[in-house]
Amino acid sequence: MNEIKLKEDARFVSRLTRQTLALILAGGQGSRLRELTTWRAKPGLHFGGKYRIIDFPLSNAINSGIRRIGVLTQYKAHSLIRHLLHGWSWLNSGAGEREFVEILPASQRVGGEWYRGTADAVYQNLDIIRTHDPRFVLILAGDHIYKMDYGSFLAYHVDEDADMTICCLEVPLAEAAGELGVMTVDEEGRVIAFDEKPEKPNPVPGKPDVCLASMGNYLFNTEFLYEQVIRDADTPGTKHDFGRNIIPSIINDYRVYAYPLRDPETGKQAYWRDVGTLDAFWEANMELVSVTPQLNLYDKVWPIWTHQMQAPPAKFVFDDPDRQGEAIQSMVSGGCVISGATIRRSLLFSDCFVESYSKVNDSVVLPDVRIGQNCTINRAIIDRGTRVDSNTEIGVDHDADRARGFRVTESGLTLVTPDMLGQHLHFTR
Repeated sequence: MNEIKLKEDARFVSRLTRQTLALILAGGQGSRLRELTTWRAKPGLHFGGKYRIIDFPLSNAINSGIRRIGVLTQYKAHSLIRHLLHGWSWLNSGAGEREFVEILPASQRVGGEWYRGTADAVYQNLDIIRTHDPRFVLILAGDHIYKMDYGSFLAYHVDEDADMTICCLEVPLAEAAGELGVMTVDEEGRVIAFDEKPEKPNPVPGKPDVCLASMGNYLFNTEFLYEQVIRDADTPGTKHDFGRNIIPSIINDYRVYAYPLRDPETGKQAYWRDVGTLDAFWEANMELVSVTPQLNLYDKVWPIWTHQMQAPPAKFVFDDPDRQGEAIQSMVSGGCVISGATIRRSLLFSDCFVESYSKVNDSVVLPDVRIGQNCTINRAIIDRGTRVDSNTEIGVDHDADRARGFRVTESGLTLVTPDMLGQHLHFTR
């Protein structure tokens, strides 16, 4: 009997996912990442040795059975669009209107404006949404790292007979303050208050150190979504934003529910990272080199899909007493050559080369970086395409780093980009 019930539940969720259109909001600048997003949108930023941030919501959608996906782009989207074309165009082959990843840039189809906010981005694409005639529209933030079964999200939304459902998680007050939307719910999980990025978030009752924060993932009944974004577009003085305008305006009169992100095996809060600052980006990457990280990239049941360059395996050369190519507690991607250098507790993305006698410690090295001989790099982020000359020290003397034009965070993390060294790239970032 239980097996029959499970099959019925699976068929129910499968029907829901087939009736859903996912829209990924990927137009954000990510200004708190400083020079890392000077030339690229935050969702297009590299992460985890071989991925881009956008790969996580895209993979979640595919793994959940949602195969109709639109990606809304705006800010410096060239490298992001190239990644989508190279890595995700396979979904567009042969299935017509049933399976696709569609790129929806800000094209000024309505009123001659760029996207003015999250709600306006949806409003400007209403004609496209209508052509697909979904029952539900799933709106996803394109700049967070997490795994999530959106099918369970849909089932909860239907079971509660909700007009809108917001995915949420418990976050320390200090992390949410001024950064995340914060909500208050009643005993049934219905949202009764919502504040967008408050400086002093309201804590969860009985948990004075945490608040209930929005992940930026919203699920709407389609006709209800149409009504709300059209009404917002016609309202003077609005910011055209889901968090600032639409959610606060509907919670008193409509059924808006909160869906907590939980680990399906343990029932505890699942892994989720907002890599919106340099320190957060570095920390989330560095977590992956631990023995058992919370984010399992080796999960064959829930894989993270991406476009990856065709590269040979990573190579470690020289085994002399004073010159050994080695990596300890590190992740090293394809195409890398560790030539008589030592890598400790670091991530090297694709096609990096580290020359003899150099030491790279506690660092995130993005693709196509060249590090010369006798270099020492500690607690750093090295941006894509950077050429580090021999005998260079980074992260050893922070005053010297600042004098060279590198960015040093308050925690002592050093960021180095090609622009800081007066170098010009020959490829898209």
